[in-house]
Amino acid sequence: MKFILKFILKHKIVAIIIIAAFALGGYFGYQKINAQDSAVSYTSAAVAKGMLISSISGTGQVSASNQVDIKPKVSGELVLLNVKNGQTVKQAELLAQIDARDAARKVSEAKTVLENAKLDLEELLAPTDKLTLTQAENAVADTQESLIKLQLTQKNSYEQAVADQQKAEDNLAKAYEDGYNNMANAFLDLPDIMTELHTVLYSQEIAESEIAVTQSTNNSVLINAIVENGEKDKFEQYVDLADNDYQQAKNAYDKNYAAYKNISRYSDKAAIMDILKQTLETTKKVTDAIKSEINMLDYWVDYRASRGLRIYSKVATYQSNLTAYTSKTNSHLSTLLSSQRTVEDYKESILNVQRDLEEMAQNNPLDLAATERSLKEKEQKLIDLKAGASELEIKNKQLAIQQKENSLLGAQQDYANYFIRAPFDGQVAAVNAAKGDEASSATVIATLITEQKIAEISLNEIDAAKVKTGQKATLTFDAVPDLSITGEVAEVDTLGTVSQGVVSYGVKIIFDLEDERIKPGMTTSVNVIIESRADVLLAPLSAVKTSAQGSYVEILIDGALQRTTVTTGSSNDTMIEITSGLQQGEEIVTQTINSSATNSQSTQGGQQGFGGEFRMLR
Repeated sequence: MKFILKFILKHKIVAIIIIAAFALGGYFGYQKINAQDSAVSYTSAAVAKGMLISSISGTGQVSASNQVDIKPKVSGELVLLNVKNGQTVKQAELLAQIDARDAARKVSEAKTVLENAKLDLEELLAPTDKLTLTQAENAVADTQESLIKLQLTQKNSYEQAVADQQKAEDNLAKAYEDGYNNMANAFLDLPDIMTELHTVLYSQEIAESEIAVTQSTNNSVLINAIVENGEKDKFEQYVDLADNDYQQAKNAYDKNYAAYKNISRYSDKAAIMDILKQTLETTKKVTDAIKSEINMLDYWVDYRASRGLRIYSKVATYQSNLTAYTSKTNSHLSTLLSSQRTVEDYKESILNVQRDLEEMAQNNPLDLAATERSLKEKEQKLIDLKAGASELEIKNKQLAIQQKENSLLGAQQDYANYFIRAPFDGQVAAVNAAKGDEASSATVIATLITEQKIAEISLNEIDAAKVKTGQKATLTFDAVPDLSITGEVAEVDTLGTVSQGVVSYGVKIIFDLEDERIKPGMTTSVNVIIESRADVLLAPLSAVKTSAQGSYVEILIDGALQRTTVTTGSSNDTMIEITSGLQQGEEIVTQTINSSATNSQSTQGGQQGFGGEFRMLR
C-alpha cells in the first residue's frame, strides 16, 4: 500500500509526460500524413503491464471535532445495535452484539468437557469392578487384531498401487504410440483434401469441361453463372466465406505439416502431443473450409435447379468429393481428440497413483504407530486397572480438570468479545452498521469522539457510491503545500443532501499521522483510492471499441486493419485492463489519421504503468 500511495503522489507528473508523448506522436504523424494526398496513416503503441489506479477526488476542511472507530474483535452477524448518532455512552456500556450462538455453544461444550473430567477422576478413585476389567481385556484383544489387519491391508494396498502405476505407464506409452499413428493417418488424407479445396475454388476445371463457359477460375465461373444481381450478391458472400476459410485452413496446414515432418514416433513425447494438438486444430479448420465450400456449391445448385438451368458436371463431382472428405475429417477429429484425451487420462492416472503411493509412504507408518500406541495404552490401562490408581494418575486427572477449567475460562472470555462495549466515556459521533449486517474486525460499528483529527469532504452521488469505509486516501493542504499525508475513509453518509437539484454525500477521512501545522478549518484536497490493480495489461481506454459481438482493438497487418476481440476488466478515465485477447508487447492502433485534419480520428490515452513506443504506420 505504501508503494501505491507514493505512486499516486507522482501520478500527475507521470500523466503529463505520457499525454505529452501521445500528443507528440499524433503531431508528427499528422505532419507526415498531411504531405500525402488521400493517404491514411495510423499511430500504434505496444500494450504493456503496469498499475491501474482508480481514485475519486474531493475537497473539504479539517474538522474541529475528532473521533475514533469502534470495531469488534470477532466476526459475525450483528443481532443488536444499541447506539445512535449523538448518544452519550459510559465506559463498558453495551453498544452492539454479534451473533454469539457458536461462542455460547463452545462455552457449553467446555462445561461438558469439564464435567467429564471430574467424572473421570471419580471413576479412577472408585474400585475396579469385574465388568470393567473384562472390557479392558477385550479392548486389548480387539486392538491386537486391528493391528494385524492394518498391516495386511497396507501391504495389499501398496502392492496394488505399484501394479496400477505400471499398468498406467504401459497404457500411456501405448496412447502416445496410438496418438502418433492417428496423426500420421490424418496426414495421409489432409494433402488430398487441401488439393481438392484449392481445386474447387481456384482451378479452371469447370471452364475446361464446359464449352460454352469463358475460361476463368471456378469461383468466377460460378459467380458469372448467376445473372440476377440480388442472388449474385448473396452467392458472392458464400464465395468470400469459402475463400476465407480455405486461407485459414491452408495457413494452419502449411505450418502444421512443416512441424509434423520434423518429428518421428521416437521424438520427445511432449513434442508429439504439441503437434497432435496442432493437427487437431488444423483438421477443425479444414473441416470448416469443407463445410463452407459445400454450402457455396449447394446454394449455386439450388439456384440453377430452381430456374431449370443446367448443373455443371464438375460441380456435382465436387459436391460428392467434399461430402466424402467431410466424413474423413470428422473421423480424424474423433480419433485425434480421443488420443489427446486418452493421454491426459493416463497421465492423470499416473499422478493419482503416485499421490496414493506418497500418501501411503507418509501415512502408513503413522497409522501403524498410532495403532501400536493405542495397543500399548490399552495394555497399560489393563495393568493399571489390576494394580489400582496411582498417585501420578490421580494427579494427572486433577491436572486435566484444571486444564478444562482454563479452557472454559477461555471460551467464556471469547464469548464476552461478542458483546461490543464502549472503551471510554464519550459521545457517539456516527453509527456505521445496522442490525443484521455481517461484521468483522475491519467493520466500524460506531464512531466515538476522540482527539484524532479528521477531514470532511462532499462527493456527488455517483462518486459517493464507489467510496467505502476502510479505503485509503491521500490528503494535501493549501496552507501547507509541501505536506502530504495518508488517511482512511471512516464514514460515508447514508443520506444525501440536496442543493439546487444536486445530491451530495459527506465523507469523513481519519488522518494516519498528526502534524502540528494542520489546524481545524484548513482546506484539504483528498484523493480516495477506490481500486488499485498491480501488474495488469493496460491499453488506452479510447483504443478499445465495442460492437454487438463485444470489445475489440485494431491491429495493422499487411497495411490493413484487423479486429482482435479482447476481454476487458477494470478501467479509469484513461486506461483499461485487458484480461485476454492480447499479449504484452503487441502493437495496437491508437490513432487513425486521414489526409484532412478534420477527418482525424484519435483514440489516444495515457496512464502511469502503460509502456510502449508510438509508431506511425502506413
